Amino acid sequence: MAGRDEMTREERLAAKLRENLRRRKAQARALGGSDGGNGSDGDNGGDGGAESGESLPKPQPSR
Repeated sequence: MAGRDEMTREERLAAKLRENLRRRKAQARALGGSDGGNGSDGDNGGDGGAESGESLPKPQPSR
């Protein structure tokens, strides 16, 4: 296998996972929201996860 352009199954899966992660991060940044993560990477836009920038309506109290 040495010297061949063919990747192993694990290498193909790892490459696909990296590609998928990059695509999902770019999509999340474009939407301006978060994907439910804790935002520890620091690029959540600083809007607290609200997509439109408006606050959500408060739920009605149950009686």
